[in-house]
Amino acid sequence: MCKASNSTKEKLRKVSTATVATCLFKRGLKNQFIQHVNPLQLGKPTMVGEAFTLRYIPAREDLNPIEVFRNPKHLQRVAVEECPEGAVMVIDSRQNARAASAGSILVTRLMVRGASGIVTDGGFRDSAEIADLQFSSYHNRPSAPTNLTLHQAIAINEPIGCGDVAVFPGDMIIGDDDGVMVIPAHIADDVADECLMMTLYEEFVMEKVQKGKTIIGLYPMVNPEIKKEFDEWKSSKE
Repeated sequence: MCKASNSTKEKLRKVSTATVATCLFKRGLKNQFIQHVNPLQLGKPTMVGEAFTLRYIPAREDLNPIEVFRNPKHLQRVAVEECPEGAVMVIDSRQNARAASAGSILVTRLMVRGASGIVTDGGFRDSAEIADLQFSSYHNRPSAPTNLTLHQAIAINEPIGCGDVAVFPGDMIIGDDDGVMVIPAHIADDVADECLMMTLYEEFVMEKVQKGKTIIGLYPMVNPEIKKEFDEWKSSKE
């Protein structure tokens, strides 16, 4: 799995998923926002980390009795124990929340092991308990039944689809109150740099708008005089 630099991660923690979405759109990437996935609790710090993936397929009754949880090689359990520190576990639950992708015990284990968060396009059981953890968690909606009633864990750290987005191991995942974006690993450094500059410009724009400035020529920047003002403003912040 590709590892991003700490510098890149720190930059991404200072930007929003909205800014990332615009940056990726400028690069021709229009479908990087994971659909129908929401934070269990608003107001938590921005989630940033490399994708570590788990894929489910439809459960088959003869292969998924509850006894399979006794198997130390059960892939759901193995994934929790192998997810690297700083990574975000991303689960392909086929956008099906009728059974849980995981519950509070497994999510707590991920948190204690140092993961940065968890995302599923399905649901979590024990959702209130997970929401109270100091840990970033995103899902479709709460779901009480165990995953075995619907899902069979089939693969770890392979390409998956989550909320209609292709997620490859090592892709950079960023999540905030708006949702979750997926940044292809090979452009994560450049995207972080560009998004940080975009965020700085948006701070400048907000100051101007709050003082009554029109957005014409300001947002987006098409007026050369605005660029000069921004450069001066930026210098004053350094």
